[in-house]
This record gives sequence, structure tokens and C-alpha cells, in this order.
Amino acid sequence: MGDRWRVEVDRSVCIGSGMCVITAPGAFTLDAARQSHPTAPEDDADEQVLEAAEGCPVEAITLTLADSGEVVFPPED
Repeated sequence: MGDRWRVEVDRSVCIGSGMCVITAPGAFTLDAARQSHPTAPEDDADEQVLEAAEGCPVEAITLTLADSGEVVFPPED
């Protein structure tokens, strides 16, 4: 069984660029205020979701391992 990620979007940081929806359309949606929301707060690890997090212009997307809370993205310095 593969890793499961908790997907969170900090809507106080999100600028509504829509890059996450373009990169991972099944994983993110924009609401009427153009704020991003994950379609599922926890899901199987997915390369498209990681690409969406990496491509977010304001790093509003955080990915953590669901079982341990270890940060997957953004990388800790």
C-alpha cells in the first residue's frame, strides 16, 4: 500500500491563479471567490498533486503524510 497525503490549501495565501486546477484537475477546485480547495483532504500520493503544489506561485498548498504528519511539500529548510 502506498503513501497517503493530507492536502491542505492556505486560503489566506491563495491568490486564485488556478494553476493547481490546471495541473491536477481532479484534486483541486476553485470556489466562487477563486479560492482553491482540495477535492479530498486525504488521498493517495499523486505526482500531479505534487506538481500542483510545486507550481503554486505563492506556495499555498501543503502536503503531509497522512499517517505521520511528515511534511512532503514545501520542503523544510
